[in-house]
Amino acid sequence: MPLFFEKCDGGLRLYIRVSPKSRRNAIIGIAEDGNGGSVLKIAVSAVPENGKANQAVIKLLSKTFGIAKSDIRIISGDTSRNKTLFLRTEADSDHILQACREAR
Repeated sequence: MPLFFEKCDGGLRLYIRVSPKSRRNAIIGIAEDGNGGSVLKIAVSAVPENGKANQAVIKLLSKTFGIAKSDIRIISGDTSRNKTLFLRTEADSDHILQACREAR
């Protein structure tokens, strides 16, 4: 299964699927996206209104990967459960995978 992220100029492109209105904020795991790729499944307790769930996702990823919230940007899927984010970071794939494992 292809990874849920890929390196690009200046950082990483991250593919996620968000479950809002969950019991807790957490990285759930990795799932297939239906197109031969994979996504990082994320649960947030915030409701998907006025960008609250998006803010919760950014806060969780900032804490998980140890990068500033301002270095995370949603580049597509702002109102969708499936999102593509850009993370401005020099982290390598081993660091990202390890941080996701530890967050579960």
